[in-house]
Amino acid sequence: MAAPSIPNLLTLRGGGRGGGRGGRGNRRLPGGPPSSSTAVSPDAAIQGTDTDAAVSRLSAVDLGYLEDPYARLFVSGPPTRRLPIINRGTYMRTTCLDTIIDAFLSHNGASLKQIISLGAGTDTRPLHRLQQPGAENIIYHELDFEPTCRRKLTIVRSSPSLRHVFKDFSIHDSGSWSAEPCKGGEYHCHAIDLRNLNNSVTELPSKIRSDLPTLLLSECCLCYLTQQGSESVLQFFSSKISIIGALLYEPMPLDDAFGNMMISNLKARHIFMPSLDKYKDHREQLSRLRESGFETADYATIANAWATWVGQRERDRVDRLEGLDEVEEWELLATHYVVVWGTRGVSFGPWGEMEVS
Repeated sequence: MAAPSIPNLLTLRGGGRGGGRGGRGNRRLPGGPPSSSTAVSPDAAIQGTDTDAAVSRLSAVDLGYLEDPYARLFVSGPPTRRLPIINRGTYMRTTCLDTIIDAFLSHNGASLKQIISLGAGTDTRPLHRLQQPGAENIIYHELDFEPTCRRKLTIVRSSPSLRHVFKDFSIHDSGSWSAEPCKGGEYHCHAIDLRNLNNSVTELPSKIRSDLPTLLLSECCLCYLTQQGSESVLQFFSSKISIIGALLYEPMPLDDAFGNMMISNLKARHIFMPSLDKYKDHREQLSRLRESGFETADYATIANAWATWVGQRERDRVDRLEGLDEVEEWELLATHYVVVWGTRGVSFGPWGEMEVS
């Protein structure tokens, strides 16, 4: 939910109206074409979205939405303050995923469990998870492009504040690396192009186990693959790991004016989401999981989650952080991002049993 991907929301609601309490009018939110015409490769543009996410995460942390002492480590230069709706979006993105990850870790026994994060970038989630109670029962894998894995290694090894998180690094020529968490468990960072799964990569990457309850996490990752590519990734892991859940966070629906504008703005930045040509609504998202071997599937929009997953006291706290002038804009934005989850042999407890319209 990075700021550069957000179009002019009020124009899409009919134009000309004020922007909530502050009446900011028809103000243009970030999202126009880049100022430079320099060619950018698709892979580099996708990797650049990790920078957007890291900047947004730091903005949300600095303003009190989230607690994350490691957010600053992964942002170069001075911090950038995002718009309030972007900060709230980052808060909800993190909160929703953490809620379901907590449910997975809590409802599948006390023995080892495995998390596989696709296109993880510089996500700080494993730095926290592997320090919390129960860390000794978590094997955490992150998969991403080689340059991203190498950059993460450089930052982790050079940051004094992370020396109490990992020890005994193991580094491979391929760009992959592993580290032993100080509080137990395992951490592995795999330099791998997901487009090669089921093609040149036919076996599970080293250290990924097929005999553990596993959560496959895609935080705005599969949307950058083709329809066939995203299905191939899901089927690759589903076919090799019998006890598995999936947790996806993606923009959706995209078959309306807002969705079309979002896609257009991303294309102007050389960012393409080809699989979303097919998976434009929740029905297609749920079908993709079921067709990939998951027995159950459900979803919630960020708007649903804000209204029902976040308690009133916490909503009040978030409301007080900045105030939200762009109320209509937030409501429109929050209905266009979705959390989707599926299971086979694992449980998310009550989160896996909800029916959300």
